[in-house]
Amino acid sequence: MAEYLASIFGTEKDKVNCSFYFKIGACRHGDRCSRLHNKPTFSQTILIQNIYRNPQNSAQTADASRCAVSDVEMQEHYDEFFEEVFTEMEEKYGEVEEMNVCDNLGDHLVGNVYVKFRREEDAEKAVMDLNNRWFNGQPIHAELSPVTDFREACCRQYEMGECTRGGFCNFMHLKPISRELRRELYGRRRKRHRSRSRSRERRSRSRDRRRDRERRRSRDRERSGRF
Repeated sequence: MAEYLASIFGTEKDKVNCSFYFKIGACRHGDRCSRLHNKPTFSQTILIQNIYRNPQNSAQTADASRCAVSDVEMQEHYDEFFEEVFTEMEEKYGEVEEMNVCDNLGDHLVGNVYVKFRREEDAEKAVMDLNNRWFNGQPIHAELSPVTDFREACCRQYEMGECTRGGFCNFMHLKPISRELRRELYGRRRKRHRSRSRSRERRSRSRDRRRDRERRRSRDRERSGRF
């Protein structure tokens, strides 16, 4: 029985735990959900709720003739936001493996940013600090998220351009950054890794040289009869 319960945990067959919360770290029913939202006590991933504001969505509620935002302007605005948050996470808390921003319109997903760190300790540190900070005049709400595999959380129909539910889909519609920014952010990481690698190589060579000097001194002492 225990094995069966473990095998269905977080799936549609699980009548106790919410499969949507398990997969995407959010649920459209919120606290009214009839199933449990098991919040993790440790995770590599944090959720920063409703932090991204899409100018195109704002324009749709205003006078479209005066407030229309072009696709180019939209991408520039999004890239600036993504770079600012990504850089802040890495510089203050630790190495980021993956960062994703939802382009959904549902209240439980709109503007959500998921940051997956390399280390669980960095994610915990980020949550503790971020909940004392503000962004664009709004308090930040951050929590550990159960999401670690974004392939399970994403809408496959959206990725193929076939999602019929649009922004109100209950699976993640992840907004892509430009190729140039991706190369810049992750190229920066490769440079850091190469720098760390060269530093380790230098330290290793230095240790080897010290060992060689000690061996020569030991041989010299043996030949001269000294200890």
